[in-house]
Amino acid sequence: MSQHLQFLILGIGSGGVFGALAIALVLIYRSSGVLNFATGAIALNCAYIYAFLRRGEFLILIPGLPKSVGIGGDPGFAVSALVAVLLSALFGLLLYIVVFRPLRNAAPIARAVASIALMIVLVAIATKQVGTNTIGVKAIFPVGIWSVGGIRIPQDRVYFGIAIVVIALVLAALYRFTRFGLLTRATAESEQGAYVSGLSPDRCAAYNWMIGCAVAGTAGILICPIVPLTPTGYSLFIVPALAAAIIGRFSSIVAAVLAGLAIGMLQSEATYLSRVYEWLPSSGLVELVPLLVLLVVLVARARPLPSRGAVIVAELGNAPFPRRLWSGAGVGVVVVGLALTFAGNDLRTALITSVILAVIGLSQVVVTGYAGQVSLAQLALAGAAAYILGPIAENWGIPFPFAPLLAALVATVLGVVVGLPALRIRGLTVAVVTLALAYAIEALWFRNLDFVGSGGINIPDPTVFGYSLGIGRGENYPRLEFGLFCLLVLTVVGLGVGYLRRSRLGTRMLAVRANERSAAASGVDVVRTKLSAFAIGAFIAGLGGSLLAYQQTNVSFQSFTALAGVTLFATVYLAGVTSISGGVLSGVIGAGGVAFLLLEQISDQAGSWYQVIVGIGLLQTVLTNPEGIVAPVQRALARTGPNSSDRTGSLVATAVTAPKPTVVSTGEPLLGLRDVTVRYGGVVAVDNVTFDVPDGAIVGLIGPNGAGKTTLIDAISGSVSAEGAITIGNESLANKKTHERIHAGLGRTFQAIELYEDLSVRENVVVGLSGRGRAGAAFDEAEFDEIFDLLGLAHARERPAGELSQGQRQLVSIARAMAGKPRVLLLDEPAAGLDTTESHWLGDRLLAIRDSGVTIVLIEHDMSLVLRICDHVQVLDFGRILASGTPEEIRDDPKVAEAYLGSMFAEEVAE
Repeated sequence: MSQHLQFLILGIGSGGVFGALAIALVLIYRSSGVLNFATGAIALNCAYIYAFLRRGEFLILIPGLPKSVGIGGDPGFAVSALVAVLLSALFGLLLYIVVFRPLRNAAPIARAVASIALMIVLVAIATKQVGTNTIGVKAIFPVGIWSVGGIRIPQDRVYFGIAIVVIALVLAALYRFTRFGLLTRATAESEQGAYVSGLSPDRCAAYNWMIGCAVAGTAGILICPIVPLTPTGYSLFIVPALAAAIIGRFSSIVAAVLAGLAIGMLQSEATYLSRVYEWLPSSGLVELVPLLVLLVVLVARARPLPSRGAVIVAELGNAPFPRRLWSGAGVGVVVVGLALTFAGNDLRTALITSVILAVIGLSQVVVTGYAGQVSLAQLALAGAAAYILGPIAENWGIPFPFAPLLAALVATVLGVVVGLPALRIRGLTVAVVTLALAYAIEALWFRNLDFVGSGGINIPDPTVFGYSLGIGRGENYPRLEFGLFCLLVLTVVGLGVGYLRRSRLGTRMLAVRANERSAAASGVDVVRTKLSAFAIGAFIAGLGGSLLAYQQTNVSFQSFTALAGVTLFATVYLAGVTSISGGVLSGVIGAGGVAFLLLEQISDQAGSWYQVIVGIGLLQTVLTNPEGIVAPVQRALARTGPNSSDRTGSLVATAVTAPKPTVVSTGEPLLGLRDVTVRYGGVVAVDNVTFDVPDGAIVGLIGPNGAGKTTLIDAISGSVSAEGAITIGNESLANKKTHERIHAGLGRTFQAIELYEDLSVRENVVVGLSGRGRAGAAFDEAEFDEIFDLLGLAHARERPAGELSQGQRQLVSIARAMAGKPRVLLLDEPAAGLDTTESHWLGDRLLAIRDSGVTIVLIEHDMSLVLRICDHVQVLDFGRILASGTPEEIRDDPKVAEAYLGSMFAEEVAE
């Protein structure tokens, strides 16, 4: 027991720095919404400045200038720490003004990518100016040992932990009891509300950036005598620090610090356990702790789908539809093939590297660009395939090409495991979890001598019928055959990703990326779609990792570190993460690729400058062209495409093409509700609602704001948990997920419309085919024509949904629901934003839909529309049925007039 306590206490040191960095993360995120991956790098630079000051030198972290200048001796702890922390605070102000203030209204992922770029730049500059050797620093706290009951307690760890807790308490008091703290909290709650109150969110964010960077710098200074001062080590502190900040919900300073201390202590205990129990891996348990903590906390808190009211932000740019897939691939193959054939050794090596990195880059396009899952583990998955390839080929005797395919399948299984947390968490939290996973895989597998010998893993050359496709050695390096083999793999992968974008699965991925809730309500199985994206992306990454292993002939961890994975993501984002051309370009500009070689021709120090250039280029791209380098070219091509001139058409003008409806009389109850109740904690939003919806009818659902109308629709479609019975026909919808209820015969639109902005109108409607379940695999194009003609959308079928008017967008959402062949169509305020003429025309379309055999439940505030087209009306008030009847009965009901319609409307209809 004493040994366990001993190691738990030892963990206070590292836990303290995690807690301190978590404070910086919380402060910056609360004030400016930036998930600052560069926090550890900021602490690193401040620690370096302090360490050099204690050596009598002032460090200059500007490439091209001298490393340092002498200042005549050690100024002492207080002066050195004060100077370093003040510089760190000023640096935070500079970062906010130059980088993050221009990004205040950008998507969260753009701000996070900017912080990743900053991390790359800061680590690269520190490495270039100082090197990677450990720098010793004089002790700050007493280094003696306390002995208590046989437990040896190092004093410096305890003092450091106490110092961080004191800092946390002081800052917590500052933000709790001062006007500045009130300003910060108000800004975090509502930036617009802060402006209305006369507060300045901009100034608040600037101050918080200064305080956050000062706290990060303080942590770097206090920990540098205890933890070796190296660039990569400090940068990876961000993983457990992010875990601590997430546990604190990016709001509580004290909770984040306590979580950081707990993670550090658990990591220390993991170190002890790995020494005591031989069956545990000798390394990697420490890095596994943040991942396990994150998974337990996040999965327990998360919801399978975003709740109603969650802010949906378009975080990624347009994913262009590849119209010239074969011609583009053909040109690329010819150009690269000729270059490989006639290039010298250096250029051929760079071309091969670019081709391999492009394959891995395309895996990022699938996972992030198409499915919207920000994965920082793609390079780790490539590494998994590379590491397993050697044993598969040599120990198991599996020949080429089955060995790399099997290695890619292993990466696929691991990729699905990576994707499991994304089933319940989303957004940048997925990025944090995947980074923690890459961090754990590197330590637990790639660096672990239990699994990998000190000499790495040798990879046999690929051979076909005795003919070697290997890269060669000596003067025969690199062989053309290997380059052409890699080009073949890239071509097949590129075409596959192109066809994925064209396919219904690709369209479903983009729907999930845009809005998971809306996708589920269109019949998309969000879970299966996400896992498919992770599996496909991991398989592609596995192929790229196998190629990289064949190229290197001996695999070691240096090529697959967690930081290298972050750089890979940054490079693909820089090139254009949403397109095939962006994935291919990421290979060209990747480390060791063609762009790297060209830079080497310009300067002999290209290697040391390259990361700096990539980071600065990424910052510039995020600020000026967030869709990547390839986006301007793609937009230019789109303007010259076959549908570029089709930008006209009015909602009502096209109505003349709609077919005349065939009248269908109402029949037996189709949708049944019995005692349906929805509770949010102690609040009852829907209270024992019971009614039937007849087959072939339009049933209006009206009531004042807050009456529970949309919540009732959410309960019917499965978006919220509800008590009571809901049936369609004779089938109970109890215990069915949202997409399963859509397959059972429901269709759904949303009050906020929630289209997939970068998909065309036709692609939006294609998503709706998922509502048919497996039957959606077979459909006739004539069915689309019928839906488009019925709703007057034929002229706009190839236009991006984001270009449409409000009325047209409403129609597209209805068309998407209609594509699933629903028996019951749930419409949530389809006339919102329409003028009187458009609303009247929409009513005619809804009557046509009703008369084609689709039953409609309509939430609407346009009472003239409701009273004109509805066969029955249900009135909700405070979650209960207030009245029920025909439109005439509802119009004349005094209870309805009093609760909802109002006296003015009652007088108007009475006349």
